[in-house]
Amino acid sequence: MLPFKLIYDDGYDLNLGAHVFPSRKYRMIRDKLLADGMADAGDFLAPSPAKDEDILRVHSQDYVRKLKNGSLSYAEILQLEVPYSRGLIDACWLAAGGSILAGQQAMKDSWAANIGGGFHHACPDHGVGFCVINDVAVAIRRLQFDRAIERAMVVDTDVHQGNGTAAIFGGDGDVFTMSIHQENNYPYPKPASTVDINLADGVGDEDYLAILEKHLQRAFHDFEPHIIFYVAGADPYREDQLGGLALTMDGLARRDALVMDYARRNRCPVAITLAGGYARRVEDTVAIHVATIMAARDAAGRNARSVIRD
Repeated sequence: MLPFKLIYDDGYDLNLGAHVFPSRKYRMIRDKLLADGMADAGDFLAPSPAKDEDILRVHSQDYVRKLKNGSLSYAEILQLEVPYSRGLIDACWLAAGGSILAGQQAMKDSWAANIGGGFHHACPDHGVGFCVINDVAVAIRRLQFDRAIERAMVVDTDVHQGNGTAAIFGGDGDVFTMSIHQENNYPYPKPASTVDINLADGVGDEDYLAILEKHLQRAFHDFEPHIIFYVAGADPYREDQLGGLALTMDGLARRDALVMDYARRNRCPVAITLAGGYARRVEDTVAIHVATIMAARDAAGRNARSVIRD
């Protein structure tokens, strides 16, 4: 049994078939966690879809109306890069509800993970790059609205810059956005995050980890978040079809452990969302995401032992 909750629903799978975005990975992650004994059924919570009022704290009324009544233009649908359907909208509202619930559970238990979400390209008035609703932004605004938090930090390790998150929180001193990504990759242009770590093509484990740690040190020196949303991309993997970095599975696991350790030492709750991953073998993407959950489990265990010693 895990020391925190996992948020999951079968509705996360968009049933996209041969699409490069492997939405079946969500079910595969859940199944692997259960089959390998890393989690049991009691570790999972099913989310409710986000309420429209939650979505509207982040996205424009006109955009939400178009999504819900099916009146997006052809160009707007092309930007999404996933086929529009009623099922897509249901899944996106559900993923946003999952990230809200992950944030709420993290505030209770110090850790939680949404096996889904991390749709960081979605902007206030449009969706792009497989991202329709920015679930992390929706969750942060809901926690702020409920006065559960004042300040949040987003640590985004997807290979692609979190342009939507940057656009939503630009100029907001209560939300610190950090994105470590491949510079010569989607999206173009890249609006400014609080901190953008622009990596050259082909960066591998050791350089990546050293750069990330330096910026985590600075971030926690400059900002004291009440919660971290960790957007844990699997796509810095060296065999990812949409990425150009060269991290190994071991390097990605060390990346996760590094982020978790900084959160633990700064006594900051962490809500995880499992973001992009497009490995040639979907099983590799699944293994990377499962390792992120295990890194949180290990950090939670170290935190519990530290509390006992104190």
